[in-house]
Amino acid sequence: MEEMTSTMAEDGAREYLTFTLGKEEYGMDILKVQEIRGYDAVTSIANAPQFLKGVINLRGVIVPIIDMRIKFNLGTVAYDEFTVVIIINVLGRVIGMVVDGVSDVVSLLPDQIKPPPEFGTGIDTQYITGIGTTNGQMLILADIEKLMGGADMQLVENSAEYHLDLAA
Repeated sequence: MEEMTSTMAEDGAREYLTFTLGKEEYGMDILKVQEIRGYDAVTSIANAPQFLKGVINLRGVIVPIIDMRIKFNLGTVAYDEFTVVIIINVLGRVIGMVVDGVSDVVSLLPDQIKPPPEFGTGIDTQYITGIGTTNGQMLILADIEKLMGGADMQLVENSAEYHLDLAA
């Protein structure tokens, strides 16, 4: 009986869900993904950070919805038929990430992944685990746990809990 507890295959390949934000392609560990949904109306939360669009009730679970385009300062945000929400399960929480679109699931071998570039102190790369290359295309590999576990995300959790308390 063989049990896979990681996204690493026998050949050392890892699987990533690829998604777009603006003009860039990103990848995240496929095991963090719970489901992919179309963007739908959310319940707004007063005084929440701008990137927190609100919350949804997903089969009895209140899920904060984070617009990654706003969080990454990617300019004007437009919601269309390609806008999707990736429901992820990280750090014991269920969170929805709004992205421009989901592309594919790709397997990357270790030699296809390079360390994140060093930009100095002006640019924060702590959420980037590496740069992957596949079919001549570069993917920014995001550490979703670090991204969703940051200090600003604590505000999200507090806002969602406050909203829940008001609804009760």
